[in-house]
Amino acid sequence: MLTREQIVELLQPIKDPESGKSLIELQLIRDIMIKEERVSLSIVCLDAQEQSRMELEQRVRGVLEEGGAGSVHIRLRDATDYERSQIRGENAEQEPQADEPGKLKGHAAGLEGHKLIGENSGVNFIAVASGKGGVGKSTVTVNLAVALARKGKKVGLIDADIYGFSIPDMMGIEEGPIVEDGTIIPVERFGVKVMSMGFFIRENSPVIWRGPMLGKMLRQFFNDVSWGELDYMLLDLPPGTGDVALDVHQMLPHSKEIIVTTPHATAAFVAARAGSMALQTDHEILGVIENMAYYECSGCGKRDYIFGRGGGGRLAETLHTELLAQVPLGAPDNHISEPDFSPSVYKEETATAQIFAEVADKLIAKHEQ
Repeated sequence: MLTREQIVELLQPIKDPESGKSLIELQLIRDIMIKEERVSLSIVCLDAQEQSRMELEQRVRGVLEEGGAGSVHIRLRDATDYERSQIRGENAEQEPQADEPGKLKGHAAGLEGHKLIGENSGVNFIAVASGKGGVGKSTVTVNLAVALARKGKKVGLIDADIYGFSIPDMMGIEEGPIVEDGTIIPVERFGVKVMSMGFFIRENSPVIWRGPMLGKMLRQFFNDVSWGELDYMLLDLPPGTGDVALDVHQMLPHSKEIIVTTPHATAAFVAARAGSMALQTDHEILGVIENMAYYECSGCGKRDYIFGRGGGGRLAETLHTELLAQVPLGAPDNHISEPDFSPSVYKEETATAQIFAEVADKLIAKHEQ
């Protein structure tokens, strides 16, 4: 297995054509991660031309594979104006903020620690992850976003599960985003501004893309969408620890994470991998939400633990975090004839909505204390 030092040594000869200096020397190779035989890293691109970017990616990939890497995952992002000025020796007193107050511009992939939205306030990024599919991660994300909006918070939601996008359907969104002055205006529903791959795919067609294209779409969601002022940005990650989840971790190095699982021991065991990935990439885990924790009889109120008990609590202990909530198995009692119909958003007065409201209070306390 290659070490970080060996990777740096292998990439040392690759130079930036404009300055003639090594990409390593210019610190344009970043976020190097090694797991078993897999090497992941980011390349900051000074050249915006797609052909040049692809050639650079292939050169780095070839060097690493020849050097012994089993598989290589590379993210490309454009250098910010500040980074270009620093490398070219131009005067730049400080990193520029958003192009205008309240507009999410610039490249989230490189603004580590900088405030992306507004001049004097940052956005709280929360990624919602799971170890496997089918545990209700997207349902949790949607209802948590709506709960925060009901608390008066300005909320954005990115459906980053690009292969398995479902947020628009879950929220009952029928219209798509519009473009004004070259920027995309997200769709707003239940007070939440939403962006999803589902808006750009016709007739539920499958997405057949490789890693670089997925990363490019995520960058567009960050760079080309006019989000306005936001307090919270939630990201519905795809299940597992694949390319998209890793892209998000590296694009947003200061985001925090919530892990969703069911009470079943196997589901919790698999979810621990997603939690471990967050910890290995220095992302704080806010807590665990145990979904489908029990079924409550509507007639007698008796609880049946269909999928077992304790998985969420054990997972929280493993990850040294707290169990934020146990959400019962069920579905919203919504009717298609209602003006605010959605298949997955619980009405504010329901018991399940109150559980999500309590989680929202906990998150607000964690972020705004």
